[in-house]
Amino acid sequence: MEAIILFVCTGNICRSPMAEGMLKAMLRTDSHDTLCRVCSAGTWTQDGLSASRLAVEAMEEMGIDITDHRTHHLTAQDMAAASLVIVMVRGHRDALVAEFPKAKHRIVLLSELAGEMHDVSDPYGSDSLRLYRECAGEIDRLLRAGYRRLLELVKEKASER
Repeated sequence: MEAIILFVCTGNICRSPMAEGMLKAMLRTDSHDTLCRVCSAGTWTQDGLSASRLAVEAMEEMGIDITDHRTHHLTAQDMAAASLVIVMVRGHRDALVAEFPKAKHRIVLLSELAGEMHDVSDPYGSDSLRLYRECAGEIDRLLRAGYRRLLELVKEKASER
């Protein structure tokens, strides 16, 4: 069974598509891209919207193309299929644990992977590229700091299923 890493944020327009794009790039660079499938979803979105223009621009500056991203509303099937669900804020973790209690052990806050405990701020609604760059930089920092832990969890959670 293929391991699936699912990033979740509110709208699936900024943070989760940026995290998805970054992790895919990291996995390709390390030749781990066959280890798992990386995707993203939103708790409060509709299907088929593009990523935020400023999120796309911030990612382009990092050499990552997310122009093909389309939003996806989180479903029970997504939660059941995911080996690891990575959320951006504690509120999402708490809400998902309440709605999907059987998935509790597979839901983790992004900052927890890096040994920290804080939310990743949402730049949505801002017209400041600087805020999107800061958000992308924070996600990148947390993914890099928590990369080994993430790989361990993916292997562990995939073997449990």
